[in-house]
Amino acid sequence: MLRTNPLYGSAPDLEARPLLTVTDLAVQYRTAGGTVRAVDGVSLEVHPGETLGLVGESGCGKSTLGRAILRLVEPSRGSIRLDGRELVGLPRRALRGERRRLQMVFQDSGAALDPRWTVGRLIEEPLRVYGIGGRAERRDRVARLLADMGLPPDAAARHPHAFSGGQRQRIGIARALVLDPDLVVCDEPVSALDVSIQAQILNLLQDLQERRGVAFLFISHDLSVVEHVSDRVAVMYLGRIVETAPRDALWRAPAHPYTRTLLAAVPSPERQARRARRGVNLPDALPSPYAPPSGCHFHPRCPLAVERCRSEVPALRAFSGTAHRVACHLA
Repeated sequence: MLRTNPLYGSAPDLEARPLLTVTDLAVQYRTAGGTVRAVDGVSLEVHPGETLGLVGESGCGKSTLGRAILRLVEPSRGSIRLDGRELVGLPRRALRGERRRLQMVFQDSGAALDPRWTVGRLIEEPLRVYGIGGRAERRDRVARLLADMGLPPDAAARHPHAFSGGQRQRIGIARALVLDPDLVVCDEPVSALDVSIQAQILNLLQDLQERRGVAFLFISHDLSVVEHVSDRVAVMYLGRIVETAPRDALWRAPAHPYTRTLLAAVPSPERQARRARRGVNLPDALPSPYAPPSGCHFHPRCPLAVERCRSEVPALRAFSGTAHRVACHLA
């Protein structure tokens, strides 16, 4: 059975200084078809020990944002601060030291794990790169971490292909946690797994968060999963954050028309009936990121749009309390 954060462990202190602060971050790609604004002026915060869920349709820029935070792709502009230290523009040698505190769990565990290496070597390698411990100490640390992942003692001597998809994802999580990071970006970590395995992985992440105090940026297109694991949720649309709120507040009273549409689409008899009554739908396909709409990017698909929405970009502003913010002229 899947646990939910309020019932498991203590809530993170959202009044404390943010661990991660992203301000006006943008990422652009130049392609043969033109320039893609994958991330377009995103600002968000992640606090120590919390899980911030990041949701949105495929192609909205979620994965690019996660990779940019770790500087696996370079931002076009903006600021990324970890405990107040600026990461954008940081020289590679200095960035290497900060990367101990920032790790990532990738969606495709098969592609993320080198098939030529044993599992023990895959997990031990970050320790070796950073010069942590002697050989015996590193191997002992790997063994304890594999046990925490629920993997058999002989797992270290085997190769990734010998494991199931769920077990490979556990190996990826172990590799991300071996350096005791402060923040882990989880990019669709359970989307390719069966529902029963999803629940095991999500409960494992919550166990590890409780014991280690690690914060998660949890990227997913599955709102049912995000509802279970998140303390707060950020909703992304075509490169921009359109709403952020504590999880319960977002599900109880979504303020942005796009958020309401996403929540109404989650399968459940109650939500489907509500959707039918309100006529909530997305009539058109996601606009091209090569030529995003002017003003509010959502206005061509929004049933409430007015002329101001077509010409003026809405700011992300406080709505019904400082913890709930929305980028909508009509909220």
